[in-house]
Amino acid sequence: MGAVFLILAAAFFGEMKVTPFNNSFRFSLGSAVFFFGLISFTTISPIFIGVCTGFFVTGFRIALDMLTGETFAGSLPVHLPAAFYYMSFALLAKIINFRRYMDWPIRAGFLGAALDFTSNAVELAFRHFFGEPFALTYQNVAMMMLFGILRSFSVIGLYNIFMIRHLRAIGEARQQELERLVMINTGLYEETFYLQKSIAYMEEITRKSYDLYSLLLEGKKADPHSALVIAEHIHEVKKDAQRIFSGLSKLIGQEPLRRRLPISELCGMVMRANEKFAELLGKKIRFTHACRVDLSTDHVYALLSVLNNLVANAVEAIPSAGTIHLQAELKQSDLVFEVTDSGTGIAKEDADWIFHPGFTTKYDPHGNPSTGIGLTHARDIVQSLQGQIRLVSSRPGQTIFRLSIPTGQLLRKEERK
Repeated sequence: MGAVFLILAAAFFGEMKVTPFNNSFRFSLGSAVFFFGLISFTTISPIFIGVCTGFFVTGFRIALDMLTGETFAGSLPVHLPAAFYYMSFALLAKIINFRRYMDWPIRAGFLGAALDFTSNAVELAFRHFFGEPFALTYQNVAMMMLFGILRSFSVIGLYNIFMIRHLRAIGEARQQELERLVMINTGLYEETFYLQKSIAYMEEITRKSYDLYSLLLEGKKADPHSALVIAEHIHEVKKDAQRIFSGLSKLIGQEPLRRRLPISELCGMVMRANEKFAELLGKKIRFTHACRVDLSTDHVYALLSVLNNLVANAVEAIPSAGTIHLQAELKQSDLVFEVTDSGTGIAKEDADWIFHPGFTTKYDPHGNPSTGIGLTHARDIVQSLQGQIRLVSSRPGQTIFRLSIPTGQLLRKEERK
């Protein structure tokens, strides 16, 4: 499209001319337009542009002559030499690789003037060959040089004006993008404090809740104030979560989250989140998933909780490097998920206890045990959906958890509370 526009423009502006030598030779704006296009359209071959422009301009001028009663045979030798101007200009520009000189405007200007002068000389030589008289004088040579310098520096100057405006626009766009990124970075930096605070509160809530559960399970009297403390901490975490969510939504311009998601998209969310978790822990884990299930569900939060729990446990079970695979498929009337990891595995004596509240094999750097309610929570969620979760097999290098949920439960609209 750019080449077509250039050819048409060169032919049209070629009629804006002066004829200083009292013959059909002309200095026109078409040559300047052609030169400008030659250095602007960097993806198009100069020779291709030169040949096409030369013959089209010749045909265009012959057509104009024929409209005024001139014959084709009489018009052809008059306008054909102009084609050799465009072709020789393009050929010389290609030979010397003119575009590489555009970083030095003065040098490019004089070089362009030399190309223009040489191409005009070629055209005049062909006009002489076709029998058109021309007197080669110092005045004519000086005029050709003057027009060459004027046209060349005008084109180079116009080109650089456009380039400066283009670079300025790019610079402004990059400045705006940089300012936006700085704003996002500042906002995220602030949100991390709320996240760290919430994580600490959630750890404390989990411990206090489990302690309260243990007391009630043993039939002991619990301090009512401990339940109030848990409620206060949960309220604080909720407020922090609201602040974080509103801040992130403002930063990224996020549309309202959908309450219903395809299973395939949900699996992708789980794997992407845990890829970041693995990076945070400094582990090199390859995550893969095959969740080609044409099914959407309202129970997004429930499935995210269960799958995130299983995949995060898999991340923690891998010492430094390994693989994790998440698969989802329909089997009869159930949707079945399998999480497979190449971690250290679960000991046989621990396999029967992993879904019991409080059982854990994980300790923090200070030696404090985990609460051991992650898999219990996952089991309760799955059972609330009338599904099952179990450890299929576990040995060093391969651990597989499988959960199956009736599709009818996933298709049933989740009750809002």
